[in-house]
Amino acid sequence: MSKELILNAIQRGLKRGSLPGDQQAMLRGRLAVHPRHTIPARSRLPHPQQVDLFVRNVEKEFGSVKRVADLAAVPDAVADYLSAQNLPSRFVMAPHPDLQAIPWFARPLLEIREGKAEATDAVSVTHAFAAIAETGTLMLPSAPVRPTTLNLLADTAIVVLRASALVGAYEEAWDKLRAEMGRMPRNVMLVTGPSRSADIEQTLELGAHGPRNLHVVLVEDTAEHRG
Repeated sequence: MSKELILNAIQRGLKRGSLPGDQQAMLRGRLAVHPRHTIPARSRLPHPQQVDLFVRNVEKEFGSVKRVADLAAVPDAVADYLSAQNLPSRFVMAPHPDLQAIPWFARPLLEIREGKAEATDAVSVTHAFAAIAETGTLMLPSAPVRPTTLNLLADTAIVVLRASALVGAYEEAWDKLRAEMGRMPRNVMLVTGPSRSADIEQTLELGAHGPRNLHVVLVEDTAEHRG
């Protein structure tokens, strides 16, 4: 079904016609200006401290983080995590240039398939577009090089994040998305820790709607860390 058909169906359900011209102009203006919301003071930190805050928040939300010096250290980090969790050494990986450039051959026992995740995949490795320190959240916009299924189907999700892509607040992540992608993608997932729910008898259940485990490999590629 096309977007126009969907919007027309919503309009019929609301039992109203087109908006008056002044309201249309107001909405267009709001979309063009992108008014900013409140930015929490806790995110106003020097970048190295924002990275530390991000790590603490991920761990607080039942995720885990491995900090590495560069992309060349990613294969060891992934292989060690899989071994420690008694997980298979095979995974499905996003066909992102950053991930393709990693020297996976350094760990020849890793079995890698590129593309979308399938229901039988136990582990996925994907690329984070950005991360938000104030809540320990990953921003994962959909794209051919970043299939959304990787964030949903595998029981264990491993996300490779460059420290240089980490910002303090949500508003800055949206600014980065608009500036670098030029338009809003079809889907933007904001992931804070593993999937979980306490809807049934207030008992926390991990893996309710997606991965049960979330592991971030944080590549410290900023000047502060290199220096």
